[in-house]
Amino acid sequence: MAVVLLWAMAATASVAVAAEGGVPATTPGVNSGAVVFGQSCALSGPAKALGEGMRLGITAAFEEANRDGGVHGRQLRIETLDDRYEPEAAIANTNQLIDEEQVFALIGAVGTPTSKAAEPIATEAGVPYVGAFTGAEFLRDARRRPTVINVRASYYQETEEMVERLTRDLGVKRIGILYQDDSYGRAGLSGTLQALHRRGMTLVAEATYPRNTRAVKTAVLDLREGRPEAVIIVGAYEPVAEFIKWSRYLDFNPIFVNISFVGSSALARALGSSGKDVVVTQVVPFPHDRWIPVVGQYHEALRAVAASAEPGFVSLEGYLTGRVAVEALRRAGPNPTRKGFIRALHEAGPINLGGFMLLYGESDNQGSDRVYLTVIDGSERFRSIRHLERP
Repeated sequence: MAVVLLWAMAATASVAVAAEGGVPATTPGVNSGAVVFGQSCALSGPAKALGEGMRLGITAAFEEANRDGGVHGRQLRIETLDDRYEPEAAIANTNQLIDEEQVFALIGAVGTPTSKAAEPIATEAGVPYVGAFTGAEFLRDARRRPTVINVRASYYQETEEMVERLTRDLGVKRIGILYQDDSYGRAGLSGTLQALHRRGMTLVAEATYPRNTRAVKTAVLDLREGRPEAVIIVGAYEPVAEFIKWSRYLDFNPIFVNISFVGSSALARALGSSGKDVVVTQVVPFPHDRWIPVVGQYHEALRAVAASAEPGFVSLEGYLTGRVAVEALRRAGPNPTRKGFIRALHEAGPINLGGFMLLYGESDNQGSDRVYLTVIDGSERFRSIRHLERP
């Protein structure tokens, strides 16, 4: 298993200082010079761009804080392990990060199936589980999951926006769905079915594909049989790109609407010229809208850690997740505990991260409810839109 240790030597040195008479590390992952976070995410396999983007964005936010002296004099560190978007690996990584690496909190997990496997371990251990890159509804149950902190809007909110825009803006009456055959896909399916039911509608066709494969040809044929005007897609960028390309090849051209987890930049690259008019809902602002203060700050922070990196939705979400962790640590005071970290967000009231608003509470562990619309244009790049239009 690949292991990525960022700033490991500095973290080790800080622990040594604590052991030799500095401030005692009474809370795991906190010592006199650093607070150490852990991350399990995909750094290989067909979802690796998502893990890489989240790690990059979190790193940019942490290093931004570190350049300003850290939080209460402590530098922020992150240790990342590759789970390949597989639940079994996520379990092993989570146990290692909590039991062996003794991290303060887990941050930036990628995916519903991996979070479904790893989050119960964190909850049982009382370890904060911050900013997972998934909108799965089970993570929004604040009572049963008191250590979970979500940043993004949920899949139910994304699918509601999809169905609202398809029906209201375009008058679409026939909707199909392609979804990954696991807990992630079923979360999107459930949200879609609920949104349709509220409007007295049902799916006209549905198809699935296995996680971490590109086995989508049969799905194209199954969906085409239902003659949908639009297809909602709940998947990852590689199989989704394969599906859309095969659909175009077979002259099956409904409106394709993807959920944010797909990985927008990677999808656009994989689709090339086949991507024109493909829609993706997003849960963060458009990453090139630098007039939004937090997006401008993201650009500067990203350039400082990876000058050649292209701004994108995933790394922006990682950056916002990192900023939330920084804010919670700042509010938790100079002697942070895991419970104090979570309580700080619950009691913070409205949090304004430069134009990106969040609000938490004792029974609300999701900070943002915003859903945005984007579409791939003729130049194979995304543009922000407010309403759907016919191609």
